[in-house]
Amino acid sequence: MKLQQLRYVWEVARRGMNVSAAAQSLYTSQPGISKQILQLEQELGVQIFVRSGKHLTGLTPAGEKILEAAGEVLLRVDNIRQIAQEFSSEEAGSLTIATTHTQSRYVLPAVISRFVAQYPAVSLHMHQGTPLQIAEMAARGAADFAIATEAMELVGDLVMMPCYRWNRVLLLPKEHPLLKAKPVSLADIAQYPIVTYVSGFTGRGKLDEAFRAEDLAPRVVVTAADADVIKTYVRLGVGIGIVASMAFDAAKDTDLVSLDVSHLFAYSTTRIGFRRGAFLRHYMTDFMKMFAPHLSQELVERVLESNSQHEVDQLFAKLPIPVLP
Repeated sequence: MKLQQLRYVWEVARRGMNVSAAAQSLYTSQPGISKQILQLEQELGVQIFVRSGKHLTGLTPAGEKILEAAGEVLLRVDNIRQIAQEFSSEEAGSLTIATTHTQSRYVLPAVISRFVAQYPAVSLHMHQGTPLQIAEMAARGAADFAIATEAMELVGDLVMMPCYRWNRVLLLPKEHPLLKAKPVSLADIAQYPIVTYVSGFTGRGKLDEAFRAEDLAPRVVVTAADADVIKTYVRLGVGIGIVASMAFDAAKDTDLVSLDVSHLFAYSTTRIGFRRGAFLRHYMTDFMKMFAPHLSQELVERVLESNSQHEVDQLFAKLPIPVLP
């Protein structure tokens, strides 16, 4: 059994049984991967993948167990590599962050600017996607950190820590009738067409829950994952906008008016997640502290020593989580 064979099995599975995509990702040939997987199956005496002709269609029961064990082996190998790099070159390495548009556009720029200035020899990579996609990237080791508000809990093998709480603002064109409502209510908002986030993005679930609790059926006419797109349609007069508070820039969005509606919606919590059992280099923990200053080295070490996400949640339940303006 070779480590490379386990890597091939892992990559093929995470690429949806697409051997060609796995070969491209690993910079090797499709026939080479297929040959190595067959050799591994022959050595083990079991089939790892279900086949339909020449195509892989899924994992066998044995394959599911082998894949789980292979993931643990590859994680430990990667940890060994990270430990060696930590001692051989403390200030150099790479950091991959998977996150949403809202985080990358409105929250992370200042943090990343500070991080790059402090660690110029660290290559930093950012990937954007849905909350579920970025959580899966961190869980399979394709990203060091996932930063999102929703769906993180749907993916196993992640350690998640709360970074900050936030709420929403209502975006209106100047002189909109709702500017006269003091304070604005959910019933007031429901009278107008709404432009807001796609389901599953940026706390959309909290918004829907609030309207349901009041037995209101808002008219959501346009949805987007990008707050800048939402602003565009508000400017066009398509509807009123509901976005995360950090997505409004008073200096740039001078043609819009922002109303605080935190009294109408429950607060959402943005979290940072990483693969359970992963070795975190010191610049990785420094990044977390830059992003969420309350994540001290001592606190992170306690999280790393935890045995479950439930223990982590209990730990943070006793601590105040910062609220973003």
